[in-house]
Amino acid sequence: MKKLFLIPLALIWACSPSPDTEKESRTFVELDGIDSTIRPGDNFFMHVNGKWYNSAEIDADQVGVGSYSFLNIPQKKLLESILEEVSAEEHPAGSIEQKVGDFYASGMDTEAINARGFEPIQPKLAQIEAIASLADLEEYLVSELQHTSESLIGLRISPDDQNSTINIIHLSQTGLGLPDRDYYFKSDSSTLGIQKAYHTYLATLFELTGKSPEAAEAAASKVYGIEKQLAESHKTRIERRVVKENYHKVAVADLDKKQGNIGWNGIFEGLGLKADSLDIRQPAYYDKLNGMLKTVSLEDWKTYLAAHTLTEYANYLSSPFEKAAFEYTKVVSGQSKQLTRAQQMVQQVDQQLGFDLGQLYVKRHFDEEAKQKVLDLVNNLQKAFEQRINNLDWMSDSTKTQAKEKLYSITKKIGYPDKWREYPVAIDRGKYFENVLALRKDNARYQLEKFGKAPDKTEWGTTPSTVTAYYNPSLNEIVFPAGILQYPYFDPNADDAINYGGIGMVIGHELTHAFDDQGAQFDKEGNMKNWWTAADYEKFKAKTQLLIDRYDGFTVLDSVHVKGAMTIGENTADNGGIYIAYDAFKLTEQGQDTTRIDGLTPDQRLCYSIARIWRVKTRDEFMRAYVNTNSHSPAMWRVNGPLMNFEPFYAAYGIQPGDANYKAEEERIKIW
Repeated sequence: MKKLFLIPLALIWACSPSPDTEKESRTFVELDGIDSTIRPGDNFFMHVNGKWYNSAEIDADQVGVGSYSFLNIPQKKLLESILEEVSAEEHPAGSIEQKVGDFYASGMDTEAINARGFEPIQPKLAQIEAIASLADLEEYLVSELQHTSESLIGLRISPDDQNSTINIIHLSQTGLGLPDRDYYFKSDSSTLGIQKAYHTYLATLFELTGKSPEAAEAAASKVYGIEKQLAESHKTRIERRVVKENYHKVAVADLDKKQGNIGWNGIFEGLGLKADSLDIRQPAYYDKLNGMLKTVSLEDWKTYLAAHTLTEYANYLSSPFEKAAFEYTKVVSGQSKQLTRAQQMVQQVDQQLGFDLGQLYVKRHFDEEAKQKVLDLVNNLQKAFEQRINNLDWMSDSTKTQAKEKLYSITKKIGYPDKWREYPVAIDRGKYFENVLALRKDNARYQLEKFGKAPDKTEWGTTPSTVTAYYNPSLNEIVFPAGILQYPYFDPNADDAINYGGIGMVIGHELTHAFDDQGAQFDKEGNMKNWWTAADYEKFKAKTQLLIDRYDGFTVLDSVHVKGAMTIGENTADNGGIYIAYDAFKLTEQGQDTTRIDGLTPDQRLCYSIARIWRVKTRDEFMRAYVNTNSHSPAMWRVNGPLMNFEPFYAAYGIQPGDANYKAEEERIKIW
């Protein structure tokens, strides 16, 4: 699943007194924010956002500020008001309001949570302590998976890459506590600091459950050592982008023989999964695990499982556990202050009961007219994309036909689901930890019940209040939740240049994901299939390599660079999305006009809007982790990188040789 964004936010305009008032009060081009001392061709991101960037302050409890994923700050305040409202009243048992309100209230009762200490987790720790054989360990792994937890087994139920009409088991590498396998092997000062903080975190958790400081230190070292061995088998994030090399369909009977120490038959039987075959995405990890189950002592495995159980549930326990988790987070992200308890619970409700909360959100804050307007935009961008495919000089007619069929087969989901997910769980206002366990168990049930069935094409992979957009290659669908249908991405009162440079660019981005380095390997039905001619695909790979090389040269922090190969899918989508949005804009009356608004031409406003939607400032610590773990380029390069290749930008702003980001015409990379 390709995601453009990751975190929620609100419809700011929907909170306004009325559309007419909003239209009169909002200025969509913030002229006083433009830094005229920076030439557009040197750094357009800073030209548009520089004054804001240099004055913006990041709150102590945040890792960044601005738009993009950091629009979650006002969004969470809005969701908090909903939760405060419903939790303050009595509602019929089993109603959405009762479940959401009582779960929120149970988590807000920190006095009761602190009084219990680590008592709620003791049954799980006792189960681990009682492990006396690999069969017992297997039983514990089953219980983890039944509560949506993964220490050693990463299991998902989703469509078969080669037969998208059926959901199968997919096994993926897991087992680590640090953000990525590379963190175990790098030795720069930043990484060493994160390693130390993680070790301290583990040791603290062990101390909080009764071990002496010396025993806790020794236990933390054992856990880290096991994880480092597992990390040696992990594929890198770049290696995991190669779709065909991360799909291995095998018979369960053969896998059980090959990896007999894991006990696959017992695990699947315990989960109620009667599978003949499955996809093991990274076999090397499970080969490594199978061997280590014999070479690592059972006592050390018990220590490892205890550590991962504690890290999994630390934020649901008393404040010393929560504080220990945050002390580690501080080092990784640079966030210096913990969120308020209310804001933490907003996150928890959205994670655990997100579609119930989403229904309350949509009723209060979603303008139904926006749904049709965005659908019209999507349809316009599809037409523009079709024309771009027709005009490609590097693709044959036979591949173009297949590409256009895929383009018009894309399912469009906008605003919120037609069928809401239900949570058949009894929520007790006085039992926070038990509520969490019940919801996690229900989520595991919900996922496991998909096995062997046709995918539910009405299902959403994100909640409606989330500021995100995504393309899912297995279902060939694009999804735009209510949360993103807001300024600066979309406003019904903005002119077309602003909306096409905002949500239009986002729509174009997601459409392009159907044809990026991964999406291009799936056909219109969502099957991993080669629908290209061999010559066309080689040309496509050569063009994507040009983008990889270009982005490798972009500096983020001192010696830290964008990872072109890891971000190629998102970079391809950014570069294609801009052109598709522009072409669709030119089909509108305003797009064909030359009228200036706020002193800017239509093309200048569209470029301005593109830069405005990525207005973001983050902490350096967060950005270092982001570059190592995120498939998106940093915000500045989501603006400057594509605009280097965007010819209308050169014409709109008079970009000339000598400008820092100027590229000669033959150096401007175009794929779609």
